Amino acid sequence: MDDVIVDQIMYVVHQAVSWIASVAIIFGGVVPYIPQYRDIRRTQNAEGFSTYVCLVLLVANILRILFRFGRYFESPLLWQSIIMIITMLIMLNLCTNVRMATELNTKRRSFTDFDWNYFWFWSHFVDYLQCVLAFTVLAAYVTYLLLDSVLFVESLGFLAVFTEAMLGTPQLYCNYQNKSTEGMSIKMVLMWTSGDTFKTGYFLLTQAPMQFWICGLLQVCVDFAILFQVYYYSLYPQKPISHTTHTTSAKAL
Repeated sequence: MDDVIVDQIMYVVHQAVSWIASVAIIFGGVVPYIPQYRDIRRTQNAEGFSTYVCLVLLVANILRILFRFGRYFESPLLWQSIIMIITMLIMLNLCTNVRMATELNTKRRSFTDFDWNYFWFWSHFVDYLQCVLAFTVLAAYVTYLLLDSVLFVESLGFLAVFTEAMLGTPQLYCNYQNKSTEGMSIKMVLMWTSGDTFKTGYFLLTQAPMQFWICGLLQVCVDFAILFQVYYYSLYPQKPISHTTHTTSAKAL
């Protein structure tokens, strides 16, 4: 009788832990962007946030969703991609509205201009929607044609997670060029590191496709490399510290 009770308790605990882990993996990725969104709304200034972050995350998560048609993975990872896409569209809408409200240039740019000099720097949110929709339709069509190819499906999955894993490298390179991490939010990097570590552990425990945990490990390595830069440049400053210049992160610090 006691064994039955213990088994029931362990089952309930296991289910609770699994549920908490699933919720964390679904919503954990968007948490760092909440203070960024509030800050932009409060200051009406979007210069500290790179909309290319939205571009990279939109591409990565659209490809991940398409990858699921060829290779099954856990539902929380699917919902994570959906939530992230919605979040990035909300961020794009806010940044576009703020930028246009303060833009002195009366010239309006649109997606249908097909001007590469102004790619992803359009005047209206609907232009971003058109671009995302066009990419989604094209990628979905190619996936439909090549869905029977194991090589294509596996490459698609790798491209999706590798794109997301590379989000921190522009900041890493920027810090290296500046020989400083001044203007970079340490709290945000710590949030990425803890989140990416948890996410990678989740991939390993749920036996997610190999592409997921390999690129997850790569993402964690990039996060730790940035943290090492913080430690190194604080101990060995490479140049005088300026209080007027701030770096802009590709991960939207």
